[in-house]
Amino acid sequence: MHETMHGALTAVTDDTFAATVLAADRPVVVDFWADWCPPCRAISRSLTELADEFAGRMLFTTVDTDENPEVTRTYAVLSLPTLLVFRDGAVVASVVGARPKHHLRQSLARYLVTDFTVVPGTA
Repeated sequence: MHETMHGALTAVTDDTFAATVLAADRPVVVDFWADWCPPCRAISRSLTELADEFAGRMLFTTVDTDENPEVTRTYAVLSLPTLLVFRDGAVVASVVGARPKHHLRQSLARYLVTDFTVVPGTA
């Protein structure tokens, strides 16, 4: 339910994480969440709106931590929600805990892609 709220977030699993996230040709935001986590639900709408806003320049994905323990352990996700930003297969940023949409936009915008290059200082 979390990952399909408006269709803009792509659900990934232990099996699809490498192909979807690590091999992506643009920055990827991974939202680690769980159904029992109220703050996770609180940021879901903001992430969906940001996914639409940043479409084509950044991919937004979700990982249900209860269903995908391998990737959750691999990236040492201990608190929910946790957002990790990947670029070229590596973690380049993280946001732990729920934040307002304007904070998420500012935190993520610096990793936006324009013609597949990072635009520094974009906010």
